[in-house]
Amino acid sequence: MFAASQQAWTAMFAFLGLALIVDGLDGPLARRFDVAAVLPRWQGAVMDLIVDYLTYVFIPAFAVLTAQIMPPVASAIAAGAICVSAGFYFADRQMKTEDHFFRGFPAVWNVAVFYLLAFGVNGIAALSLVVFLSVLSFAPVEFVHPLRVRRLRGLTLAVTAAWGLLAIAALLQDLAPGFALRLGLGACAAYFLLVCIWRSSPLWPRGRR
Repeated sequence: MFAASQQAWTAMFAFLGLALIVDGLDGPLARRFDVAAVLPRWQGAVMDLIVDYLTYVFIPAFAVLTAQIMPPVASAIAAGAICVSAGFYFADRQMKTEDHFFRGFPAVWNVAVFYLLAFGVNGIAALSLVVFLSVLSFAPVEFVHPLRVRRLRGLTLAVTAAWGLLAIAALLQDLAPGFALRLGLGACAAYFLLVCIWRSSPLWPRGRR
């Protein structure tokens, strides 16, 4: 948050990247050490949601509000849309399917805002993308979980790992990636979008995970 307040976007995304790693490890570690039994007074799931909302939603929304990538009124609308849509999404008890797909855009605003800044998207295009993704949170489409979905897991993990390396490279270039990096980042985003379209179409093999 401090990095965001200083408009140190590279540092902000570096910290958010570390938060992504922690988010992937905290659940398995909590189960491994039976934290619920050791500390029964505190609900780990609630704490996890609070931290996730801060790192996935609130800090990226603050970045949109202060990064001057759109006029002030538009920035306020975009930041509000992010916070409100994600708040409802986080409260949705049916946000995931039985085979671990996300229903609707899964409020990964840290990733969305990373793309806005790395690709230099601004003005009406940036506002339109934020509004579109906010609405997509409630749409009857399904996005693949990068770790838990069994079908295409190997490919999805490979694309996720490639995206992580490309994102690090973009940060090392101070969020001014060259054409090759942008092409790679775009290809990773396209993969998740195509899987979403396939999953949401009649062509997806039903009854298979």
